[in-house]
Order: sequence, then C-alpha cells, then structure tokens
Amino acid sequence: MKIAVDILLAIVSVGLILVVLLQSGKSAGLSGAIGGASEHLMGKTKARGIDALLSKITIVLAVLFMVLTLTAGYFIQ
Repeated sequence: MKIAVDILLAIVSVGLILVVLLQSGKSAGLSGAIGGASEHLMGKTKARGIDALLSKITIVLAVLFMVLTLTAGYFIQ
C-alpha cells in the first residue's frame, strides 16, 4: 500500500508542476503588479477557456497532493 501511495504521490507531483507551468502569467512586470491587483480585487478579470480549466485542475491536483502526502506520512509511523 505504501508503494502505491508513493507512486501516486510522484505522479501527482509531476502533474501539479506541469499544470502550474502551463498557466499563463496573471501580470506583467511592475505595472501589472500595481494595476493587476486592483483589477483582481474588483473582479474585472475572469479566467476563460484553457486558463479556467488549468486553474480547476491545479486545485484538484493540489488537494490530491495534500491528501496523498498526509497518507504517506501516516504510513511512515
């Protein structure tokens, strides 16, 4: 069981890294950091298409990563 969890954890880790790298940047430089933050807080920007899909996949993989990490930690005891 421990080996299966470790293999799944490795696969999810690589998948999470790839999905995060595939996402487009939300801001560009210093001007994006200042102006982009206000747009984000006001809700003017919405993720559409592939960005929305990658965002949802990132959330799912992150939760799966946390669960698998806690499970792997449980088996160490």
